[in-house]
Amino acid sequence: MDMVCIYCSGKLGVGNSREQKKLNQVWRRRNCGSCGAVLTSLEAIDLAKAITVQHDKHSKPFSRDKLFVSIHESCKHRKDALADATALTDTIIARLLPQIQDATLTKEKIRHSSAEILERFDKPAAVHYRAYHN
Repeated sequence: MDMVCIYCSGKLGVGNSREQKKLNQVWRRRNCGSCGAVLTSLEAIDLAKAITVQHDKHSKPFSRDKLFVSIHESCKHRKDALADATALTDTIIARLLPQIQDATLTKEKIRHSSAEILERFDKPAAVHYRAYHN
């Protein structure tokens, strides 16, 4: 299925493309052949469909949003909490991707990686995270 222009519904062509290996994404600059609009897209794996998280005896789809909220809550004391939590969430996911086995992550791996990354970034945030997620 081809992408279409958000302005005129014309077919979009790819003018430039770059892999972002750390985030496992592809950045593309797209051009509309009809109206000449230039758009940028990011293509990424749908982690909720690709990864399950093992919770005791049952599993749930991975939720980037749930991870983000837990990190954001721990960083609320920071001036740029939203930007910090967004970047930290991307870093944690990049750290977790190589740890996936059979399309599954354990809750413990997520907690451990999150706490470890927060510890290096901001100790009070790490303390808050551990208090609510251990």
